[in-house]
Amino acid sequence: MSWIAKNSLTWLQSIAIKVLKAGHVPKHVAFIMDGNRRYAKKTGVEKIEGHKQGFNKLAEVLQWCLEFGIPEVTVYAFSLENFKRTDEEVRNLMDLAKEKFQRLLDEKDKLMERGICVRVIGNLSYVPPDVRKLMVEAMQITKDNNKAILNVAFSYTSRDEITNAVKDVVKGVKSGEISVDDIDEDLMSKCLYTHNSEDPDLLIRTSGEVRFSDFLMWQSTYTCLYFTTVLWPEFSAWDLIYAVFYYQRCYSDLMRVKSDIIQIKSQNKDSELNERTSKFVNRLYKQRELQLEDDNTATMIK
Repeated sequence: MSWIAKNSLTWLQSIAIKVLKAGHVPKHVAFIMDGNRRYAKKTGVEKIEGHKQGFNKLAEVLQWCLEFGIPEVTVYAFSLENFKRTDEEVRNLMDLAKEKFQRLLDEKDKLMERGICVRVIGNLSYVPPDVRKLMVEAMQITKDNNKAILNVAFSYTSRDEITNAVKDVVKGVKSGEISVDDIDEDLMSKCLYTHNSEDPDLLIRTSGEVRFSDFLMWQSTYTCLYFTTVLWPEFSAWDLIYAVFYYQRCYSDLMRVKSDIIQIKSQNKDSELNERTSKFVNRLYKQRELQLEDDNTATMIK
């Protein structure tokens, strides 16, 4: 199935979305797409078929988000913990990822036309070279698009993300680029995989599980959380509509908390990045980008 799905909204769903768009619509929505394996068991199909149906649902949900005017979406596609599954399932999932990212590249004209930027966030050193190559190509081709953003958390956990951020900061202190006094929340945030994004306004988890599963733990401190019992492949436009409605009900409280935090930060001038720390994070981003390009080049040579 295509990454760009056709509009599947009913007229009643379209009206509901138009009504909600008159209120506050989240600018960044994150999804923990849980329930693919349970869906496979429920419908009597192989696990990999459940994952395929999960991807098909992702394409549909992305279209609904565009209809809502939600400019940024982050999805939890593959956790580092998933590597602990059986060799067969991991191999099948990597094959599926390869197939879908190749399809994405085949559809690059559609992505460019719609201005969609694709970012893969995670520890890609664990990803097979042939899959990583396609991911890097997708990011490079769409990096200048700015109408909509899709962040795919792949080979990701928050603990790994924060650990690597700490390592980078430690290296910066040891090299003399920054000092211990430069280390604060803002600097750490700029060293995360998600440094290009604002924190999510709304996080949706399917399948009835009420936990984060090590997803965007740093970034979700002030995020509205919405849990639903529906399995991911069965997630409907109505489920997204209910989630956005729930967000709007929580909006006033969320904004009150955020404004208090902003006020506290504005009083603490030391929390802002200075010239030294700005130079450090810019060098870090360039280093990461070059590392991906080098890995990609090495893969192509092989």
